[in-house]
Amino acid sequence: MAATSLTSLSFVFAILLIMHAKAKASTCDDCFTQSRASYYPNSDEKGTDSGRCGYGSFGATINDGLVSAVSDLYRDGVGCGACYEVRCSNSAYCSDKGVTVVVTDHGSGDRTDFIMSSRAFRRMAQTTDTESSLLSLGVVDIEYRRYPNKNITIKIDENSNYPHYFAFVIYYQQGKKDITAVQLCETQNFVCKVLDRSQGSVWTTNSPPSGALQIRMLFSDDEDESWVVPVNNIPEEWKAGETYDTGVQVN
Repeated sequence: MAATSLTSLSFVFAILLIMHAKAKASTCDDCFTQSRASYYPNSDEKGTDSGRCGYGSFGATINDGLVSAVSDLYRDGVGCGACYEVRCSNSAYCSDKGVTVVVTDHGSGDRTDFIMSSRAFRRMAQTTDTESSLLSLGVVDIEYRRYPNKNITIKIDENSNYPHYFAFVIYYQQGKKDITAVQLCETQNFVCKVLDRSQGSVWTTNSPPSGALQIRMLFSDDEDESWVVPVNNIPEEWKAGETYDTGVQVN
């Protein structure tokens, strides 16, 4: 009787472990989502200078042109600047490594979440010899996940001019949360002001603070929100068009 009870308990315990593992897998941070991807061909094989995320000409060269338009992931511009690891599933042409893209635009296709630059699309191929075969497919099945690969970075808008106007774009955004608010603070007296999201990942103010500046970013999802303060400040002698590394990655 005792042996039978122990066997029964062991069986129940094993079932519970399996259920726990499945529950954990369904909510894991490293899980991939299944979808489809296509690409938009253009002359330089990179991104676009008219994307809806507001990057302008920078949108064609950001991340070495490894960029993508997205459909539902765009979410009225909140998804702009996010990094995704994307890999296709055709074993004849696709590599296991895939490609990491930055969202710079909004677009939709034939049940696709991603419309990549052709450069990014080709990067999913196993070798340079299989790139043309992959491109000829046009649309491929993929899996993707949010991916941290570089520090969150900002680029000061070329039209920024103290004290009349200050704007910047954010890219290399990681983690599962979205940046839903941004504050700009004076580093000497810590007076902060909330910036306006004018388009996609563009944050602006018509009365920028003086001196060295600190950015505070609010990361939010359906369950939680938290402020992230970058390691690096924007220097007092900031220049329009310059790019600054925040020193921060978000898992």
